[in-house]
Amino acid sequence: MNDKDTERNPNTVARRRFLAAAAGVPALTVAGALMAGKSAPASSIAPAAPDAPTGYRETEHIRKYYSTAAF
Repeated sequence: MNDKDTERNPNTVARRRFLAAAAGVPALTVAGALMAGKSAPASSIAPAAPDAPTGYRETEHIRKYYSTAAF
């Protein structure tokens, strides 16, 4: 863009400044998350329940889906 575009539309400069500032927001968010993670006490993290099921489980509604979806 040249100066003529800026003279016709004064919002162009404001929009460019906004977009330039918005480009730095993700980096600041990541930096803030990293800093917060270092200062969190270890006792605030709850351990996973030892008897909690993980992974794939074939339940009744899954078995029903398999039987109806068979070709």
